[in-house]
Amino acid sequence: MKLFKQFCLVVIFMGTLFACKNESQQTAKPESNTEQPDESSERTGQAFIKDDASKPNCLQIAIESSDHKTLVAAVQAAQVENALVNVGPLTVFAPTDEAFAALPEGTVDNLLKPENKADLANILKYHVTPGNYSKDFLTKFKKLGQANNGYVPVTVENGEPIIGGAKIIASVPAGNGIVHVIDKVLLPPSKE
Repeated sequence: MKLFKQFCLVVIFMGTLFACKNESQQTAKPESNTEQPDESSERTGQAFIKDDASKPNCLQIAIESSDHKTLVAAVQAAQVENALVNVGPLTVFAPTDEAFAALPEGTVDNLLKPENKADLANILKYHVTPGNYSKDFLTKFKKLGQANNGYVPVTVENGEPIIGGAKIIASVPAGNGIVHVIDKVLLPPSKE
C-alpha cells in the first residue's frame, strides 16, 4: 500500500511538472497576428535616448543652442547623431549659423540633399576630434586627427588656437567632452 501511494505521488508530481512546462511554452510564443513596429525605419542609438538627469552631451548642447540650427539640421540630414553622443571624450568644433551662411550660396542646400549624405557626413566628422581638449591645450598641437580620418591644421595667433582657419569664440563643457564654437565651417581637403 505504501508503494502504491508513492507511485501515485510521483505520477501527480510528473503530471503537474508537465502541465507547467507546456504552459510556459505556450506563453513564450509570440502572437503572429500582432503588428510589430517597423524598427528598421526608427532611428536607434545613444542619440535618441532621453536623459534629463546627466550633463548634456555634445549633440544636446548644439540642439539647445539658438546659433547652431544649421549644424543640427546637417547632423540630422547626415544621420551622424550617434557620433556626437559617443561616450567620447570628444572635442567638437561647432560652426555657427553665421559661419554656414558665409559659405558660397547654395552650398548648404546642396549638402543637405539626400544624394550628398556621405559628403556631408565627411564634413561633419571633420569637425570632431577624439579626446577632450581645452582651448589652451589646443595651442600645443600642429594638427588634430579628426573623426573622418583626416587632419586639420592648428596654428596659434596671439596665443589663441586657430583650427583650420577658424577662431574659437566660445567653449562649452559637455558630458562627453567639449564643444568649441567656431566662426568658420571646416572643409576637409579634397582627395585629388
